[in-house]
Amino acid sequence: MHFSYNKLWKLLIDKGMKKKQLSRLSGVSSASIAKLGKGGNVTTEVLLKICKALDCDISDIMEVKKVSENGIQSGEKI
Repeated sequence: MHFSYNKLWKLLIDKGMKKKQLSRLSGVSSASIAKLGKGGNVTTEVLLKICKALDCDISDIMEVKKVSENGIQSGEKI
């Protein structure tokens, strides 16, 4: 299992917002935004700042993806 932030990127597109704007609005460093872009680990504080800035819930910006034993994500085509 791993975290996916694809919902966050879609939300930014829907709002017409760039990552740099999100960084400024939320007070989250560009390094943390870059980590999110690579699916890396960030603190819950970072996630909460983003939710507050975007006026959304945590489930609106991230989800848990299951990975099977063969390394294929659920719903992913081979």
